[in-house]
Amino acid sequence: CFGMGGFGTTVRGERTDRLISKYMECGGNFFDTAHCYAFWEKDGDGASERELGASLRRLGVRDSVLIATKGGHPDAGEAYRRPDNYLSEKVITSDIDDSLSRLADERIDLYYLHRDDPRMTVEEILGPLNREIARGRLRALAASNWSVERIAEANACAVRNGWHGFVASSIMASLMEPAWKVTPEPTMRHLTSEESEWHAATQLPIIAYSATGNGYFSRSGTSVEDENPINQTRREHARQLAAELGCTPTQIAVAWLLHQPYPILPLFGTTNPAHLDEILGSTAVSLTAEQTLWLSA
Repeated sequence: CFGMGGFGTTVRGERTDRLISKYMECGGNFFDTAHCYAFWEKDGDGASERELGASLRRLGVRDSVLIATKGGHPDAGEAYRRPDNYLSEKVITSDIDDSLSRLADERIDLYYLHRDDPRMTVEEILGPLNREIARGRLRALAASNWSVERIAEANACAVRNGWHGFVASSIMASLMEPAWKVTPEPTMRHLTSEESEWHAATQLPIIAYSATGNGYFSRSGTSVEDENPINQTRREHARQLAAELGCTPTQIAVAWLLHQPYPILPLFGTTNPAHLDEILGSTAVSLTAEQTLWLSA
């Protein structure tokens, strides 16, 4: 899945078109953006959705791709002010209005809730989203940074009501385990071993962000927070195996995700054509069950 977080600000126009074309030539068709992207850049609010929609129109490929976008993000400070009830029907409806307008589209293929809000019941959250599906503005729903307990509760609610539930979960997942002393943002989540077991049992797909550990396997790493004995060992294993298989350590890390006992779609965000080639090359890396286990030992 091609993450578009940096597009519309640092990359736009012909550069965007070339990267999207290259990705699609290799068989890719799934793009990820969000209502909040890229508020952290100057004039970035909504830029990603606008750029993605414009590029797909320029290339004439909208009918050949899937667009995923997200709404329902909590307040993020001066650059992205949000109401306290960020998953209310009023806010979500407004987010969908904005996203469709920016994309210049009539329907969103996969709509994530960017965060959970445990103050609300799953019925209160899913009801309005299903009305949006009935209106034809959304096709399918996913959760982002939700716990597996709340996803299970929501999907059980959907079954009871004859509604659409969540078809996927987007969460931080990588061969590198984040060594968060303080969570970067209180409602962000990373995949734990217990949640991994739940996904193996249910086969609910994961759309994994930070899939390459933000470049961890391609750098030496000396004074970063994620530099710890576990990750150092995993990076060394990835380097050894990469040397044996004739690929890069980053490709090994992405291949490790693809060899889990449940569906994982690695989500990558790059504006560098060489990095795009490297990521897409990961699909050609085949690991044995023993190698997969050894990498995460």
